[in-house]
This record gives sequence, C-alpha cells and structure tokens, in this order.
Amino acid sequence: MTILVTGAGGFIGRALAPALAAAGAQVRAAARHPAKLPSQPGVAAVALPDLAAAADWAPLLDGVTHVVHLAGIAHAMGGVADASYDAVNARATATLAEAAAARGAKLVFVSSVRAQSGPVADTVLTEADPPRPTDAYGRSKLAGEQAVAAASGRNVILRPVLVYGPGVRGNMGALIRLAMTPWPLPFGAFSSLRSLLALQTCVAAIGWALEAPRAEGETFLVADRAPIAFADLLATLRQGLGRGPGLVAVPPSWLLGALRLAGRGAAADRLGGTLVVSTDKLAAHGFCWPVDTRAALTATMRAYRDGLPA
Repeated sequence: MTILVTGAGGFIGRALAPALAAAGAQVRAAARHPAKLPSQPGVAAVALPDLAAAADWAPLLDGVTHVVHLAGIAHAMGGVADASYDAVNARATATLAEAAAARGAKLVFVSSVRAQSGPVADTVLTEADPPRPTDAYGRSKLAGEQAVAAASGRNVILRPVLVYGPGVRGNMGALIRLAMTPWPLPFGAFSSLRSLLALQTCVAAIGWALEAPRAEGETFLVADRAPIAFADLLATLRQGLGRGPGLVAVPPSWLLGALRLAGRGAAADRLGGTLVVSTDKLAAHGFCWPVDTRAALTATMRAYRDGLPA
C-alpha cells in the first residue's frame, strides 16, 4: 500500500504518517514545508502544491494506491475570506478526488463535524441528519465532501470533532493552558457535554477507513465513544498534572452573562453550549476505539507535565 497524505505537517498529519509507515505502508507525506518534517522510515516528504491555485496532483499520485486528504484551511484561522475557503477546502478537494478516481486510488477525506453543524447543537448529531453548516468553513467542507462522493465510490468521508493530544493548538490548546494555571477556576457547575476526539483515536479511524471494505462510500462522525462534561474535562486535565480539580461552582449564568456583556457572545455560546455526536454508525461498521477519553486526556497532560511546551 502506497499512501499519499496531504497536510502531513499539521497536527493530525504528523501523527498519522509515521503510524501508517509503522503498519507497513509506504507513505508520501505532502506538506507546505517538507524540509521541516522529521526523517522517518517509510515516509517520503514531498511538497504540497498550492491549493489556492489549480493544483496538479498527477506527480504526487504516481504509484499511489490510497490517499488521505487532510490539507486545507483550518477553522481556527482568522481573517480568511469566504472565497479562500471555497478555493482550498472545496475546489482543491474536488480536483484531488477526480485525479485519485482516475487512477483508481481510494480516498479518505478528513472533513469536519462543522460540515454538518454549527459549534453547538441541541440534539445528538447523527449521519442521518441533514447537513446544516453555519459558516464559510463548514460550507466549504461540505462542498468538498460532495465533490469526493461524486468522483468515485472508492471513498470514505470522516467528520471528526475537536481533536486533542500533545501539541494541540487552537481552542483545545487554550483550554490546556487554562488547566495548567495554578489558581481555582469557576467552572465547577458547567455540565454542558462535548464530544471530543483523541489524536490516537483519530489516527486509528483513518487507518481503519483506508482498509475497511464496508466503509467505502460512507460518511462517519468520528469522536471518542462517550462525551464529557466541561467541568469533568477540566478536572481530568488537572488530574493528568497530578493535581486536584481546583474548580469552584459559580453559576454558569453569571459567567456566560458577563461574557455576553463584554461583547463575547460567541465565546459564551461555545462555553455553555453542547455538541454531542453519535458514534454508533462507526461502531456498527467495525471500528474499535483504542483509548477512552479520560485516559487520553490524562496522557496528554502528562506530556506537558514532563516538559512539552504548552
């Protein structure tokens, strides 16, 4: 198996490429800055084409049997024009899907739960729900999914929720830094549930999707098996540091109201909102979770305790 991994320099890609190589695959790791990728057995670092232009995928696909498409503009990037999301996350995905299909290569497209929903949802999301993205990022990911599905039946679409692990950035990285502070935090009464995804599980799900025949032509929400309450999340992070929870039960309405008065309504919605996805379809198709949420969160924080910069 020869696998092209796009976005190999990102958070998921840096973990995925060596894992695939360790499982016996030859990996072509495409990144914007391939020289910055560590040298690893079975992994050949190559340059990723400019996704905002008309990318020529032919050289990267020569001899490739499988493709994992991770590259794109992430939701956390601020100041991105809608047209840029469309060019990179939708049109570049479409041209890659068409090129892979022309060569008979199987494509695993790592999309996002944001192709299906906004940052919060009142009900547990399932793959049967009509997609309702709420911003340009989500719409571009959904358009990419539609292009992948139209190009070939030899595809699997994954919609991961927020991924965490050592070295994570963005919202989860900020939460980890908050948990590492020495003072008590006023979130002890925050019971809103969130589906999260351990990096180890994300990598395992991609590897499974590459090989599972029953997964072809399907779309899967990908998350840890069970959601976790926000207060429990912070307590577990601090447990990984060898500390007590240090949480004070301030009424959520007080904190959320203060955020809204300060003009941070979106932050209040994320903090107080729920986003839970069902993983029943993934389980029914044969995926087995390698780790549970609490163990993965604890391992993540131990990496920071042992010296990983936050």
